[in-house]
Amino acid sequence: MTLSISQPHILIIEDDFASRALLVSYFENEGYRVSETDHGESLVQRVLDEDITLVLLDINLPGKDGLSLTRELRTHSKVGIILVTSKGDEIDRIVGLELGADDYVTKPFNPRELLVRAKNLLWRVTDQANPEAHSHRSELIHFEGWTLDCSRRLLTSPDASSERLPEGEFKLFHALISRRGQVLSRDQLMDAIHDREWTPNDRSIDVLIGRLRRKLNDNPLNPHFILTAHGAGYMYAGEVN
Repeated sequence: MTLSISQPHILIIEDDFASRALLVSYFENEGYRVSETDHGESLVQRVLDEDITLVLLDINLPGKDGLSLTRELRTHSKVGIILVTSKGDEIDRIVGLELGADDYVTKPFNPRELLVRAKNLLWRVTDQANPEAHSHRSELIHFEGWTLDCSRRLLTSPDASSERLPEGEFKLFHALISRRGQVLSRDQLMDAIHDREWTPNDRSIDVLIGRLRRKLNDNPLNPHFILTAHGAGYMYAGEVN
């Protein structure tokens, strides 16, 4: 198979040889450029040097674990990050999202589901890296002195300080602000950010809400923008210009 140099470049970091080989074969058969490794040493430099577009990162690695690597990557790069976790790693999944991972899959995973998630994330990453390709779709949401630039996931405060929101935070906030005054259940919000159903022991939504409130200077004890509807979900209650 002849691969175009313009194809997205995926790096698979997995210390289990069988799992890594399966993933490499699967993505190569789909026509992607794929690199692989069993450790995360010098990962940031490799991502920058090799023009990596997406990293599939196992959390439980020898040496530097996936969470430490996620923190390092997000500090230096906007590369897409999908964490691969075990069923019992709920806290690690939440921490991974807090550190800036874009998505996660749980072992044992369905390769087709992982492929769909990877394709969706690759589309967003490559689209954002090419401003001309989506400049006509630029959307600015103004609310009470704040601005959300949807094409860049950029949140700008009334004092003009800006911060790029991770994928999960952006999709969650966009879902809420787009439906001002409407209570969205955790099922609806989980579907908006991860295309999956919420389960009672999954704290991902609550963690992301907490992060958004901090960035919006929204007092969690008496919030102004994002209200909690106890037993029902969350609602955006601020003004939208």
